[in-house]
Amino acid sequence: MNTEQTINKLNEMKLTGMSQSYQERRVMPDHKDLSFDEFFGLVVDDEQLYRKNKRLKRLLRRSKCKISSACLEEIDYRQQRGLLKTNVVNLQNTSWLENHQNILITGPTGAGKTYLACAFGNWACRNGFTTSYFRWPRLFGDMLASRGEGSYLKHLKRLEKIDLLIIDDFGLNSLSDVDRKDFFEIIEDRYMTGSTIIAGQLPIKDWHEFIGDPTIADAVMDRLLHVSYKFELKGGSMRKKQKDIE
Repeated sequence: MNTEQTINKLNEMKLTGMSQSYQERRVMPDHKDLSFDEFFGLVVDDEQLYRKNKRLKRLLRRSKCKISSACLEEIDYRQQRGLLKTNVVNLQNTSWLENHQNILITGPTGAGKTYLACAFGNWACRNGFTTSYFRWPRLFGDMLASRGEGSYLKHLKRLEKIDLLIIDDFGLNSLSDVDRKDFFEIIEDRYMTGSTIIAGQLPIKDWHEFIGDPTIADAVMDRLLHVSYKFELKGGSMRKKQKDIE
């Protein structure tokens, strides 16, 4: 069997990473002295890496994070905004995702809430967890649309299965009775089955009153706060400070 036939068969079996690796490595001078097992091991490693990178690209694309470039390793800790590096570093592991714990981020406009939420989202994708980003108005807009399309329960189930759900701009607009019940359903379904990040200007102490209905508010807050990490950012706008620096 010639080389071209081997490459074609690898491509037919969708072993693209292995095909590319085989073509490149077989002509490398420093690979000529490798044993078959050593050479084959490298080709298999390349296939595995190719698949991991392909999955990562797919996860990042599907997450639709508002700030696709946000990265935990590049967070600016120089500004005095109540964000401690140790608190972020302590969450750079998969335990909070595996244990279905939440992250609640609050602070004034421009304090970096969205960046921090997206950085955690992108980090989750890099570690193989499915992630979806929604702005508060869009979350309920999609719920309303699913009702009109007759896919409400299917949409709820899709939200439930996401490893990490990010809800940004929490409290940007008020809740209708239908929205309030939808929000409870989302949080209830995800309780101890997935992690949720909620970011918004409204202080956590005001969330109960904002949700409105005491019974629903009690249930939602209990599920959110029971297993959560809190980041309460302070200070002026990071956007203005960045512009001043430039």
